[in-house]
Amino acid sequence: MFAYIVRRLLLIVPTLVGIMIINFAIVQVAPGGPVEQLIAQITGTAIEATARIGGAAGGEVGGQRQQAQAGSDAQAPSKYRGARGLDPEFIKELERLYGFDKPAHERFLIMLGNYARFEFGNSYFRDRAVVDLVLEKMPVSISLGLWTTLLVYLISVPLGIRKAVRDGSRFDVWTSAVIIAGQAIPSFLFAVLLIVLFAGGSYLDWFPLRGLVSDNWQELSWPDRIVDYFWHLTLPIVALVIGGFTGLTLLTKNSFIEEINKQYVMTARAKGLTERRVLYGHVFRNAMLIPIAGFPGAFVGILFTGALLIEVIFSLDGLGLLGFQAVINRDYPVMFGTLYFFTLLGLLLNIMGDFMYVLVDPRIDFERRDV
Repeated sequence: MFAYIVRRLLLIVPTLVGIMIINFAIVQVAPGGPVEQLIAQITGTAIEATARIGGAAGGEVGGQRQQAQAGSDAQAPSKYRGARGLDPEFIKELERLYGFDKPAHERFLIMLGNYARFEFGNSYFRDRAVVDLVLEKMPVSISLGLWTTLLVYLISVPLGIRKAVRDGSRFDVWTSAVIIAGQAIPSFLFAVLLIVLFAGGSYLDWFPLRGLVSDNWQELSWPDRIVDYFWHLTLPIVALVIGGFTGLTLLTKNSFIEEINKQYVMTARAKGLTERRVLYGHVFRNAMLIPIAGFPGAFVGILFTGALLIEVIFSLDGLGLLGFQAVINRDYPVMFGTLYFFTLLGLLLNIMGDFMYVLVDPRIDFERRDV
């Protein structure tokens, strides 16, 4: 197992570099970079009103605004849309501020060198360190990802096992109807429905509409803080769980049905073992390999990609919303910094998933391979 782990750790480096190269290349050809974003703000043609000029760039740009307007008769480089009439020297200054005065390959190598030391730089439009922004948003995303993943597993695994044992029964039929409905309706529609029903929309006003905690959270006692925390999380987590438990339930059911029909189960029953002993003493370990080993991946999926609309609907300022705003504003340090960190975390959690396989079934040995 040790040699296998070493190989997997060594594979992280080329995998991570490859992912960064692909995304960096895509971004280079995508229109509307940070220079164009700032030009749009200067010329008054910006559509995204929430994008703000960073302190370092904003100070120099603000000081040269009159210079840019004075050179309005000059022709700006044609590669930036909306730059016609701006002084070319002013455009070059903007490129220097954002590092675009260097070739793409040189910028990429500098970025990788900084990221290898976990130096992610500052946001272009927020004038804050990328690490500080991520740490600020992390509590919201961890709360949504962790509790949603735990509840999804606590609901899906027992439900899938019961559906497998009672396959074809009335219980299996009506729960399948519920699963189909949950699979067909997106989580954000459930979120809107929950707001209408329970958050002061048209009926009850039981739950808050915004934030992870109340404004007076620091003044509360610890028991009240815990209650307030879960009070704010109830509706977002319910919306995510309703939309996320279906796939795992069906995976658990199918895994158990496949194992139940195997010869060793029939042999165990023939020996007089109770159905509970057969199910949890023999079938469970084999059937739960894939669902349990997929726990780290499911957590990462919900943590970083699955809660964007939920964060928007419930006014939760988390990593999903941060990433979305970074893409809209072409905030490259935030985009690539978070991509690097989360990709590295995902690759490490994949190795943890292999540990989960061994933990569930110690008979698995990744070192033994047929050549």
